Amino acid sequence: MIANLITLALLILLQAVLGFDNLLYINLESKKAPLDKQKNVRNIGIIIAMVLRIALLFFLVKMHEYIDRSVFKIDITQLHMHISIHSIIVLVGGGFILYTAIKEIWHMLYLEHDEEEKEEKVSVNKIIGMIVIMNLVFSVDSILSAMALTDTFWVMAAAIVISGVMMIWLSDKVAAFLKKNRMYEVLGLFVLFIVGIMLLSEGAHMSHLEIFGYKIEAMSKATFYFVLGVLVIVDIIQGKYQKKLLKQKEESAKS
Repeated sequence: MIANLITLALLILLQAVLGFDNLLYINLESKKAPLDKQKNVRNIGIIIAMVLRIALLFFLVKMHEYIDRSVFKIDITQLHMHISIHSIIVLVGGGFILYTAIKEIWHMLYLEHDEEEKEEKVSVNKIIGMIVIMNLVFSVDSILSAMALTDTFWVMAAAIVISGVMMIWLSDKVAAFLKKNRMYEVLGLFVLFIVGIMLLSEGAHMSHLEIFGYKIEAMSKATFYFVLGVLVIVDIIQGKYQKKLLKQKEESAKS
């Protein structure tokens, strides 16, 4: 029992570490809903995803030996790959996250605020659906990592429920923080951009993708966290430098 509780604590920590990028996506997607419905959209999306995560856990436990088996192969002159169910999930999820990040960065740079307001409103159900789908994509690797630590179903299910409750609480905190500190939205988008690249490289590696004789290697977690750390440090330094320049400008204007 004590061993199961220790494993549960480790799984909750694992979910917390791996869930940061998920929280950024949830906040980004929920912003498309009317302001008064954004909190409900986040909460409902996470709750539905939590239930489906447990169902996904049950499926992966039963089908674990099949998920990484090659479904079909591509073998042409300069392109070779072995597609599996796992690699398809990771590749599609990574591609969509990368597309979303690029689209939002493009809107931020080239679209005026008024033009964004004129865009067709996205239905609340569609937003919740996207949060649920991407939540499941993010959860595949964390569930497989959990299965490597334990084979006790209730421990893994409890970790999913506890981390889901934590995510509901943290999603409001993240949304409030980004609302007060709009400059960090750019940082969040670039974090998602890096996450998309990481998932694409991981999916390509799972598929044994080889282009022009070169094998695609997965971005390591160490590299990902290093890049993430550099992005955060650069953003903080640039923010302080901009404040310093504004202060100097105000002082020179007064004098």
